[in-house]
Amino acid sequence: MHASSRPIRSLRRLLLKCPTTRGSSPSPPSCSAGIKEYLVALRSDDRPRAYRARTPRKHGYYDRNCCSTQLHTSKLAPPSPVISRRSFSQQAIRTMSSAPDATRDVDPRYQQLFTELEQRFASTSLGPDKWYILAISTLAASPDPERADQLYLHLCAQPNNTTPSARQALVRRLREALIKSVPIVGVCKPIEAILSIGKIERDEDKDYSFTREGWQCDQANHERGTAWMQKLYTRDRTGTVNLFAAHQDFKWLSEEITYGLYLSDRQVLDDVDTQLVVLPGIMSQNLPNETHWHIRGTRRLGVPKEEVQVIWDCVQLVAKFFDVTLNKVPTVDQVEPDV
Repeated sequence: MHASSRPIRSLRRLLLKCPTTRGSSPSPPSCSAGIKEYLVALRSDDRPRAYRARTPRKHGYYDRNCCSTQLHTSKLAPPSPVISRRSFSQQAIRTMSSAPDATRDVDPRYQQLFTELEQRFASTSLGPDKWYILAISTLAASPDPERADQLYLHLCAQPNNTTPSARQALVRRLREALIKSVPIVGVCKPIEAILSIGKIERDEDKDYSFTREGWQCDQANHERGTAWMQKLYTRDRTGTVNLFAAHQDFKWLSEEITYGLYLSDRQVLDDVDTQLVVLPGIMSQNLPNETHWHIRGTRRLGVPKEEVQVIWDCVQLVAKFFDVTLNKVPTVDQVEPDV
């Protein structure tokens, strides 16, 4: 039997799926009584064979140009324009990425994590807007920094963050925390985090301020950076800087860039906010020396030992959430004699 007759033979026992939208085509029957007439009409269809359905299916024929699997009935509306699976997926991705959605539900696992962090901070005197600085800094250091979008959604759902102005203030703080994470965890993870937030921000909630515009690596920057170092390290600053005596590039980097450009800026985040970026970001990487320095520095800022312990416990909580083991970092008690 000629190959061209196979789809015709298969059509005798089925209802038909969507015909191609190219050119005219006989209307499909609404019941089996019209199958014979339809087959006769289909045989007489003089369109090029490339435009005809070729692949037999158990319940109809399949048009390679059509991703729909609807069955035709007598009441079916005219077919929609042809769209391939690939073009449909690309269109869906474009639509999803361009449509701000700050009202999506938060993943329950992240919801529980953020609620736990907030509750733990509630036992301290640090304030109600500090816990999420630790949250964003640990997310930026985590294996999944894109889940900063979950934190943003969680915060947007809170009663004090429902207006555009409130969300603009919120994202300024989150963005500055990510900027200050750059010298701590590198630039790539904070970029992933801020991009994930940007995808779900509504246009009216976006903040276009630019905190580092006009920055210069000048004497004022140097003095600002070294002053912040002195506040954290006090009597230990000179000895710490001298660790880089044979590596002057790192001394310059610490004073001018890490502390000058990034950590000493106070346009958005204050001293404690900044330490809630630095200490959790360092500790999340299981780094013993610098974790010691910044537990000590946080204590020297005046944060009580018990509250530094809450910070330490919260970092461990987030690490456990991501199945990360922090087994090299010192405890608060181990650092206390050095304060």
